[in-house]
Amino acid sequence: MDHDRDELARCLRTWRDRLSPAEVGLPAGGRRRAPGLRREELAGLAGVSLDYLARLEQGRATHPSASVVASLARALRLTDAERDHLQRLAGHAPEGPGTIDRHLTPGVQRIVDRLADQPVLVMDAAWQVVAANPLAVALLGDWSGLPERERNVAWRHFGRFPICQVRTPEEDDRMAREIVADLHQVTARYPHDEPLRQLVADLRATCQRFAELWEARPVMPRHASRKTFDHPQVGLMTLDCDVLQTTNSDLRLVVYSAAPGSDDARALALLATIGLQDMGAQAPAPA
Repeated sequence: MDHDRDELARCLRTWRDRLSPAEVGLPAGGRRRAPGLRREELAGLAGVSLDYLARLEQGRATHPSASVVASLARALRLTDAERDHLQRLAGHAPEGPGTIDRHLTPGVQRIVDRLADQPVLVMDAAWQVVAANPLAVALLGDWSGLPERERNVAWRHFGRFPICQVRTPEEDDRMAREIVADLHQVTARYPHDEPLRQLVADLRATCQRFAELWEARPVMPRHASRKTFDHPQVGLMTLDCDVLQTTNSDLRLVVYSAAPGSDDARALALLATIGLQDMGAQAPAPA
């Protein structure tokens, strides 16, 4: 057990040292004693406390949770093999048959980084948001500090969380049916995924509309769509929403875009210049 703890500490330090600030979109910021990320930078990227990360890297903490391990793997841009190794050292079994692979691979992260002028979300097959680029945060709100369940699009939709998207009742109903139809397919494909099973169970227990739709088993394939947002800083804009499935992965890229030269494109460009300034504490739901 001590060996695993020490090896986990060494791996975290080694992986942090090899990652440059530029690779994660951070400024180099003056002289550095080491070429890699500072500990506080990794803690911020992974959403963990600096003190807890220090204890992990010093071999003084044991058994980080599965969600912490997943956050560290994403922040460190680990490969699938490295992610699996980290999970084993932390005492968690890597994803197996019948479970969702939620790992944000370095390749997918680079795609998100290069689409800086478009809002981009990355969701897993259970509608859990695992990453968002800065423009998506500016458009939809900052979810990074929210509890894990509140970063799930299905949970937010049926829980009636505040949104800045303008939807008709018909559009709202179609969205609900799309979510339920998709979750039916996903649960059949991943019968042993406990977070997915718990999400569906909680939705059925807390939301009558979800429970009714679940029993009705709608068939509603998800297509590209157009979504209108009433943003508090730039006003109304209508954006194309395309969902892209990554190859050999359970991740989906949700990309919002506007036709070049349109008023919507100008509004999106204005939002990009404003960034996260004066963003409210509430995080409206996408999709």
